[in-house]
Amino acid sequence: MTAIPLASSADHWEAILGRLLDLHPKKIDLSLGRIMRLLEALGHPEQRLPPVIHVAGTNGKWSTIAFMRAILEAAGRSVHVYTSPHLVRFHERIRLGQKGGGQLVGDAELAAALSYCEKVNAGEPITFFEITTAAAFKLFSEHPADYLLLEVGLGGRVDATNVIARPAATVVTPVSYDHPEFLGTTVAEIAFEKAGILKPRVPAILGLQSKEAFDVLARKAGKIAAPLHVAGQEFMVREEHGRFIYEDERGLLDLPLPRLAGRHQHQNAANAIAALRVVEPDLPASAVEAGLLAAEWPARLQSLSRGLVVAFAPEGAEIWLDGAHNEDGARVLAQALADFEEKTARPLAIICGSLATKDTAAFLRAFKGLAQEVLAVPVGGEHAGRSPREVAALANAEGIPAVACESLESALRFLAARDWSMPPRILITGSLYLAGEVLSFNNSLPM
Repeated sequence: MTAIPLASSADHWEAILGRLLDLHPKKIDLSLGRIMRLLEALGHPEQRLPPVIHVAGTNGKWSTIAFMRAILEAAGRSVHVYTSPHLVRFHERIRLGQKGGGQLVGDAELAAALSYCEKVNAGEPITFFEITTAAAFKLFSEHPADYLLLEVGLGGRVDATNVIARPAATVVTPVSYDHPEFLGTTVAEIAFEKAGILKPRVPAILGLQSKEAFDVLARKAGKIAAPLHVAGQEFMVREEHGRFIYEDERGLLDLPLPRLAGRHQHQNAANAIAALRVVEPDLPASAVEAGLLAAEWPARLQSLSRGLVVAFAPEGAEIWLDGAHNEDGARVLAQALADFEEKTARPLAIICGSLATKDTAAFLRAFKGLAQEVLAVPVGGEHAGRSPREVAALANAEGIPAVACESLESALRFLAARDWSMPPRILITGSLYLAGEVLSFNNSLPM
């Protein structure tokens, strides 16, 4: 193991991250050349990783990884996890596995790894995501674990994570329209980018896909002889008498419903189980059951029951936080809210913030007839967010009454000042960055 020199007390991880942002003029510049150069200079840590399960897709990646992590840890495995973006602190991106459950990378260790990569890179142009991914690979290579669950940052084919020559398995969750400025203007073009993570003769697990996306993924798999395990074909899932029934060629599992809320999580759980049964055919059913009940992931239909958000909201309000930000994400989220409404009727108010790059009108359209009103709020930080007035105008144009608010707090106070016949159901959504702001405001740090 190559020792990483400790960063000085003045070289704080936040300061290093700030410098790394200045190494390339673009925040996103999809390419593999720069990270391969740095990884070579680092001694190829990407070649010294535990078995990798590489996950791409438009929606459901985080939840699928959460289920896989929980199941593997229930089976006694140690699991590294790499995801992005973070919600509150950068540390959320790097979870180091250990027996009994992993933990987020610590301040000193993160600073040391970032500092080392900065030194080795020697000022060469490289994007923030590329150099921090290299730092994560170095950390993962120096800590033994049974698996690394690796989420694609953007796309797949030329994403910085796509330097793993032979993962244990690849997973592609549902592909839909998102990030057209980088990935293409059709679902087929976007699927082509996602298909880039498939590797010759490496099992590929495909979540439910549109025909357009499936054709592209299946064609790529066929060209490289990657065995396909397709949702709805090789594995299926259904709810029956309040139980979660998973079935594949190896048999049937009668399981409890997943802990993560929403019907869409059933398919994410199925993708996770299918992938793990490929890499570990003897995985005990007891671990699968325990993992479904233990999985958690912030900002995925997360119930907020305490903190400042609750304090400012109407008394007795039911509050949900979700980072959905595209049309497909809105569709499954709206279905989950409709299911909630069917079980317990409450007026639904949506607090929404959106980036300027997103199709906000299409996102809001999914909630027409379901939401009583939209309260538009800004997305802060360096992100190019739509103004609350613009978001409110788009909601009104879709037939959902809307008002612009200057902040999350003012939106909550606006709702609290009203005389409700029954406590409302409040959904805060539209952006992962907004979700991070909410968790920070609420002092609810992801773990």
